[in-house]
Amino acid sequence: MNILLLEATQDTPEVMLNKRDGIFEISGRSILEDANAFYSSVMEWLNEYAKQPNPSTLFTFKLNYFNSATSKIIYNILDLLKDIPGAQVEWCYHEGDDDILDAGKEFEEELEMTFQYREV
Repeated sequence: MNILLLEATQDTPEVMLNKRDGIFEISGRSILEDANAFYSSVMEWLNEYAKQPNPSTLFTFKLNYFNSATSKIIYNILDLLKDIPGAQVEWCYHEGDDDILDAGKEFEEELEMTFQYREV
């Protein structure tokens, strides 16, 4: 599979999806008006990856802010990951950032998944 790399901007996160090296990460800010358009290539890549995933997948979220449009996309990404055997989620947050931490806990509960939490 090809590597998917989307460079961060002021309003968009960096996305790195690399099956060969086992790097699956979304980091930065995501405050998009049309989150579906930005994340469509991410969802396509992940749907393709789900057909032949690595034996283990650690997907890292290092978002420091995201809007409600992005929240729905994150939910969809997590829902897809939930069905990939060996997939795990690492949810990163900055010290004192209860909003991001709480968002991770809400996703974890809603999707009945277990996250690993890491303070960065």
